[in-house]
Amino acid sequence: MRPYRLIAPAKINLLLEIIGNRPDGYHELVMVLQSIDLADEIEIKPVSGDRIALQCDHPQVPSDETNLAYRAAKLMQENFPGHGGLEISIQKRIPIGAGLAGGSTDAAAVLVGLDLMWSLGLTQEDLHCLAAKLGSDVPFCIAGGTALALGRGEELSPLTDLDQLYAVLAKYRSLSVSTPWAYQTYREKFGHAYAQDPSAQEARRRTGPSVPLLSAIAHRNGLAIAQALHNDLEKVVLTAHPKVAQLRETLANKSALGGMMSGSGPTVFALADNSQDAQQIASQLSQELPDPDLDVWVTKLIAHGIHLAPTDEG
Repeated sequence: MRPYRLIAPAKINLLLEIIGNRPDGYHELVMVLQSIDLADEIEIKPVSGDRIALQCDHPQVPSDETNLAYRAAKLMQENFPGHGGLEISIQKRIPIGAGLAGGSTDAAAVLVGLDLMWSLGLTQEDLHCLAAKLGSDVPFCIAGGTALALGRGEELSPLTDLDQLYAVLAKYRSLSVSTPWAYQTYREKFGHAYAQDPSAQEARRRTGPSVPLLSAIAHRNGLAIAQALHNDLEKVVLTAHPKVAQLRETLANKSALGGMMSGSGPTVFALADNSQDAQQIASQLSQELPDPDLDVWVTKLIAHGIHLAPTDEG
């Protein structure tokens, strides 16, 4: 067994619609998920015994079972015993607490890496089943690209690639938003308007804000995509966090295509047609909001999820 290095891309939400409640207590969702080239790098090495050792170059990332990547390794050991232990090293490039699936994509990379290192020959469906046990975003992170996500986010359908577009991301380093808080607050404020039964939920799916977005994606129309961006959680997060609201408005106004908050925030993004426009938007944002706490990234939308680092390919 040899070590493997993998690239684990972040994701943004182009759409997040809350349809209603699920019997399991979660929300029934319609989402459009998109991989971006902002990514962590994961190295997996075999070690003797059955121990799992995890280290990360970011001091706030835990190295125990509270880390999804650690839990992914444990899950693989339980399902495929006898392959020994492993050492996981994470080079963190995706900001933590940003709503960009940083923990989920690291876990997805461990699943893919151990499939390779242990020569298991798992199918994409096998990997998705394992990933769904770890969290709603983990299955998407494996294949990545552009996808429609239903249910809790684990029912995935691939969509037309949007790798011609760029995104400018911005986040205040010291600010984080609790995802459970965002969903619970939304339920408290808007639960009375939820679709209450499966037929009503299906009707809302067929007539909701995903319809124009899916059409725009099929035609790879950047302007129409930007005009169809939608995130229900903005209704609670932006009112509770004025700095995120101001950042969203400022960033959206800098882009010819417009922008939105991703997921439960606090990261916001604006779309751009090309790298030059994206760099200009990022520069203008940094000039207008010269805050040392504000991080800005220029990223490209990509058509894939977990993949081998360049020196590991072949």
